[in-house]
Amino acid sequence: MTLSTVVVTHPRFESFEDYLAYTDDNNRLYELFNGELVQVPPESGFNIGIANFLFSFFLPIVGYLRVRGHGLELEVNGEPRNRYPDLTIIKTEHIELLRSRNTIRLQMAPPDLVIEVVSPGDLQRDRDYIAKRIQYQDRDIPVYWIIDPHVREIMVLTLTAAGYQEQIYRGDDKLQFQDTLLNLTADEILSAGC
Repeated sequence: MTLSTVVVTHPRFESFEDYLAYTDDNNRLYELFNGELVQVPPESGFNIGIANFLFSFFLPIVGYLRVRGHGLELEVNGEPRNRYPDLTIIKTEHIELLRSRNTIRLQMAPPDLVIEVVSPGDLQRDRDYIAKRIQYQDRDIPVYWIIDPHVREIMVLTLTAAGYQEQIYRGDDKLQFQDTLLNLTADEILSAGC
């Protein structure tokens, strides 16, 4: 019996539009980095637990059509050219625009809220705290939550004329969304992944 290795090759993309036109029918998520596809690894069960908890929390607040999980694609400037936030609250106007493809393009308004749950390791931490922060600020995303279970805190970044303004939430601190105090503490969110 001979074992064979299957090598999957992908074309090189000259533009984001070329990438959007590509399909490989395998339901994998890719980031477009320097014209090449880089497969996005699956999220940990812990991170999915936190994202699902928040999904269920935001559901009655904004409705099921505005809460998007990890499959929402967000076009950004820089490299990679796209991101897949752990949770996103989109605007009402996005609902129709995303009907055929769950991708918020640069020419569209930014979503209302992007949430990332930090995975273990320095590389993942730097992606969420530095690279994504720069890209999301450049994209004019008004609010970006960085949920960091490893340091037991949530950093809420609110866009101002000078850039993102940071506020740290820990323990019994209650978070806000669009000037509404949520009946949800930092500890409740951070414990949801268990």
